[in-house]
Amino acid sequence: MTHHDKHSASEAGTFRIGGDLSVNRIGYGAMRLTGSGVWGDPDDREGAKKVLHKALELGVNFIDTADAYGPETNENLIREALYPYPQNVLVATKGGHVRDKDKNWLTNGRPEHIKEACEASMKRLGVEQIELYQFHRPDPDVPYEESIGALAELKSEGKVRHVGISNVDVGQFEAARSIVPISSVQNRYNVNERGADDLVDACERANVAFLPYFPLATGDLAKPGGPLDEIAERHDATAGQVALAWLLHRSPVIIPIPGTSSVDHLEENVAAGSISLGMSEMRTLSAA
Repeated sequence: MTHHDKHSASEAGTFRIGGDLSVNRIGYGAMRLTGSGVWGDPDDREGAKKVLHKALELGVNFIDTADAYGPETNENLIREALYPYPQNVLVATKGGHVRDKDKNWLTNGRPEHIKEACEASMKRLGVEQIELYQFHRPDPDVPYEESIGALAELKSEGKVRHVGISNVDVGQFEAARSIVPISSVQNRYNVNERGADDLVDACERANVAFLPYFPLATGDLAKPGGPLDEIAERHDATAGQVALAWLLHRSPVIIPIPGTSSVDHLEENVAAGSISLGMSEMRTLSAA
């Protein structure tokens, strides 16, 4: 799309996470600002910091990270680039995923681990309170209620302002909500992968933010002559931009968090907030 510089993340509208944290509806997922395999620092650390600065310049005020990205290097980078954080910027992080020396992703939902992980994230980010702290993934070896109980304690201690959950089903969402107010749900979801449709609807009914990750995945829909390709052409946009626009139109509680390590791609993602899809275009994509 042309005229990137004229676009701001505010064009996509806002959502109040937890009823009080107002964020523009195109956020930024920082996971890509790591080395290969989400391990260690990015090759171009200064370039990565530029992307974070540019995100804020473009009006992005919701940044999503996790202690497992790097591990730890992503939170350190965000602090180095953006601290002290501007008042309206929300840096959300997660705990409950751990990495071993072979770079494997393992789960640890033990309450004592979650509490330690949260405190370590607070130190790395340089904050007295994490405004949105998310449980990264249910641990099959720990009752879900026990993991969520740890988040409830962190909230009551004031270390966490709002609690989020990630990689859950509707049953886990309801179970968590019965223990502590849930302000966000983060699951894999995009125009091509809609397994979480019922979860999006449950979040909308409860006015809980839904943060779709891998929001740009388009699969076969984007192939030449496909529905996404045709709609993108009509809007002088890319397939990825239309995929983001579809998410923004899908539900008012959706806050896509596309990640990128390129400033150009970041500008393109933010510009998707200005694309207005008609009802028939939404129906075409939803039916595809």
